[in-house]
Amino acid sequence: MKTKTGKKVKTKRPVRKAKSRSGPSTATRAIGHYVLPLVIGGCLVVCLGAIGYLGLESVAASEFFDVKRVEVSGVERASKQGIEALVKAETERAGVWRADLIDLKAKIEKLTFVKSAAVTRVLPDGIRVQLVERQPLAVVIRNGNPQLVDAEGSILAAAESEEKELPFTMTGWDEAKTEKAWKENIERVKTYQKMLEEWRAANVLDRVERVDLGDLREPRAIVADSDTTVSIAVGRNNFGEHLVRGIKAIVGKGDVFAGVDLVGGNMILTPRKAN
Repeated sequence: MKTKTGKKVKTKRPVRKAKSRSGPSTATRAIGHYVLPLVIGGCLVVCLGAIGYLGLESVAASEFFDVKRVEVSGVERASKQGIEALVKAETERAGVWRADLIDLKAKIEKLTFVKSAAVTRVLPDGIRVQLVERQPLAVVIRNGNPQLVDAEGSILAAAESEEKELPFTMTGWDEAKTEKAWKENIERVKTYQKMLEEWRAANVLDRVERVDLGDLREPRAIVADSDTTVSIAVGRNNFGEHLVRGIKAIVGKGDVFAGVDLVGGNMILTPRKAN
């Protein structure tokens, strides 16, 4: 535009305001694209897990997993029937799938002669029990009754029948509930086993009725002679040699002499006391 003086004057053009854009922000779009699918997916996983769990519980509780077979191995002295009955009683409601094997193992290991047990599932309807038994190594007279003991000095059970592998009994067991008594009883079992080995090798095992291990420093063998019994000191080692010598010293004289003492390397006969 020109003025009266002929100069051009610039006219100001009106400034247009930017139109505000309506719609979701970037953060909102991110939630829609990423977070929402994750939430939905998580819900689906939880639902599927719950459905699977309920289905599994339903299957586990079905008759398909009822215990029908109990396999027990490693049994020599323990009661196989007793173990089978225990397993069936403990798994009657739970079945094979939900059976508490740790608890079942602990209960089996409390049974007589059982040292350790491995318990496993045999799907769909079986339980397998593998035993390691405690082995009796001596027969001990306690309160007048013969009882079996193991290498750890534990009383296992009453010796109800003749033990062919343990042909003589032991007296002198320490009943005190002390560590000293426990250690000495273990030593008694070891001494019993050593005697058994040496006397079998010396072919005099059948002459021994019992051993007195009350004093571990002076163990004695009780043998039969002349329709009575004689006590023979057998030292702390070389049990076979000492017993053979003692038997030779007393043979045919049991009605006169009550025992044979070992003094140094000499066998001394002890006369019976007059009535």
